[in-house]
Amino acid sequence: MNREDLLANIAHWRERVGDASAKWGGAEICAVSKTVDPETINMAWEGGIRTLGENRVQELMGKIEALNPDYDIHLIGQLQTNKVKYIIDRVAMIQSVDREALAREISRRASAAGLEMPVLVQVNIAREPQKAGIDEELLMPFLQLCGELPGLKVQGLMAIMPIADDPEDVRPYFRQMRGWFERLRDMDLPNVEMRTLSMGMSDDAIVAAEEGATMVRLGRALFGARTYK
Repeated sequence: MNREDLLANIAHWRERVGDASAKWGGAEICAVSKTVDPETINMAWEGGIRTLGENRVQELMGKIEALNPDYDIHLIGQLQTNKVKYIIDRVAMIQSVDREALAREISRRASAAGLEMPVLVQVNIAREPQKAGIDEELLMPFLQLCGELPGLKVQGLMAIMPIADDPEDVRPYFRQMRGWFERLRDMDLPNVEMRTLSMGMSDDAIVAAEEGATMVRLGRALFGARTYK
């Protein structure tokens, strides 16, 4: 994608997301840069993008040295415990914490490195068997567990919604996530903050923003269609 088209896409989506999320105080765009080359990613900085979302550890490590070092890089894909060591001091946040073993490994690696890793807990709000994430009834005990782990700082929730032809079909799930976000924010759980609610992607980001997302993850909307391997 050329610079002009990319910057036009970013401006278009920043305006749309900003308008849709205005009543909640605005939502940030996390640019999903999976399969995108570093030169193109770095052009997004000119458009005001400050946060990148990468899905795969191996791909991220292959291009991280060529990226603008001022980006906040978030790991948004499913993370294997044996890959934590590669990214623990290279990313600003891990958005996909979804099980005890992963939380404990992040805690162990972060503590050993003298770090406190911001994380989001991924919720499987639609209970899709093929998707990662904590079921609603397990969310509270999992958050309490995470809050007890050194080197790990829960800063919010993340969700991936079902694929739908009409984004209105998944609006209730976004609303449920905002409800959890607000309830947990008011509970003042030890070592748990509700600062970020990451939900919504290219097809449903506007509905997500309308329902209270503080961050939407846009890939195709910004960078165009890509062929995933």
